[in-house]
Amino acid sequence: MAGASTKRGGVPALGWWLIAVGAFRSAYAWSCFFGSAAMCSATYSEIPMTGEHGRTVAVWTLLSCTLCFLCAFNLGSKPLYAATFLSFLYAFGYLIVECLVYHTIRASRLSLFSFIAGTSMVWMLLQWNSNGHGPRPREATKQH
Repeated sequence: MAGASTKRGGVPALGWWLIAVGAFRSAYAWSCFFGSAAMCSATYSEIPMTGEHGRTVAVWTLLSCTLCFLCAFNLGSKPLYAATFLSFLYAFGYLIVECLVYHTIRASRLSLFSFIAGTSMVWMLLQWNSNGHGPRPREATKQH
């Protein structure tokens, strides 16, 4: 099983991916907190990035980063797995709306975010049943 933990307690490939994504998200959050000309302001190139907006995006990103790290080490936790999956879905949806409706982000700036969110969502959906999240098998009933 590709998504299951190894018997020695190691982190499966999906867990390593989530750790890498969490690290990327934490770098992005750091940029939004402290860097006016770094990743955060480069993403929102169509509007001036205020300190308040940058900090709001940073806190939201930090929360999703935390979910990635927690889920990476707890792939068997159904609620945590679902919350992490939804964090990708919400972030991706938010960026799409910002691009298509409000025109605050150029489509070309979404390529990296689309790759990360898309890969994560597809991989998590494919691994859903491998991590004990699928339908539970019926217990064998005893015949009397």
